[in-house]
Amino acid sequence: MDDSREWLSEELKKVEAWEKDQNDLWFFEKIGRLPFKIIDKWTPKFIQDKIGILLDELGQYVQTGGNYLSSISKIPSYYPKLEVQTIEDVKTLPISKMDQAVDGLTKNRKNLATLQGAGTGIGGIFTLSIDIPLLLGLQLKTIQDIAICYGYDPNDKKERLFIIKCLQFISSDIVGKEAILSQLSMFDNQDESAKREVLSEMQGWREVVYSYRDQFGWKKLFQMIPIAGLLFGAFINRSAVHDIAEASKMLYRKRRIIEKLD
Repeated sequence: MDDSREWLSEELKKVEAWEKDQNDLWFFEKIGRLPFKIIDKWTPKFIQDKIGILLDELGQYVQTGGNYLSSISKIPSYYPKLEVQTIEDVKTLPISKMDQAVDGLTKNRKNLATLQGAGTGIGGIFTLSIDIPLLLGLQLKTIQDIAICYGYDPNDKKERLFIIKCLQFISSDIVGKEAILSQLSMFDNQDESAKREVLSEMQGWREVVYSYRDQFGWKKLFQMIPIAGLLFGAFINRSAVHDIAEASKMLYRKRRIIEKLD
C-alpha cells in the first residue's frame, strides 16, 4: 500500500480520534491514586526498596539507556521478508508495513507478559519484588522496539525522553494526558526554542516516575495474594503491556504519519 497523502490524512484522523477517546478513564484508574499512601504503610520494606530501585533505574535509563536499551540490530527480525537493515531503511517503508511489525511484536510481548505475571504471581507478596523490575523492563523494551519499528532510534537520548512520556501518558489523568499530548505535538518542532522548552519539561522525569509508580503499585496490590496472584499477575501484566503498546503505537505512528505528510 502506497502512503498516499489521502491515506495518510485519513490515518492521522484515526489517531487523533483515539487521542480524544483517552479522556474517558476507567473507574479504577480514577481512584487508583488515592490509596497509595495507605498501601505504603503496610507494604514490606523490601518491596518499597524495589520500587526505589525502579525510580533510580528509570533515571539511569533517561541518561544512558542503562540495561534496558534495545538494539537496532534487531531490525531484520521485525521485517523478515523485506530487505531492511537500518533505521534509515525502516523510514522508507509504508506505514502499513510498520503497523504489521508492531502488531506482531505486541502479540508476542503480551503473551510473554501473561506468562511472566502468572509465574511471579504464584508466590504472592514474596515474588512481587521479582515481578516489578521484570515488568518495567518488558514495558520499556516494548516501547523501544515499537519506536524502532517506526524508524526511531532509542539510542538517541531525545527518544528515550519520548519513551518516558509514553509511560507517563498511560498513568496520567485526563488533564495530564492532554498536557502530554500537547508536549509531544511539539516534540519534532523545528523551532529550537519550542524544542528546548519541551525537552526541559521532560527532564523532570522523577515526577513522571512517581505518577507511574502510584498506578503501578495500586494494580500490583492484588498480586500480593498467594496462588490467586497467579490470575491477577497474568491479567495485570498482560493489561499493562497491552496499554503501553497501544499508546506507543499511536504516538509513534502519529509522528511518522506527520513526517511523511511534511
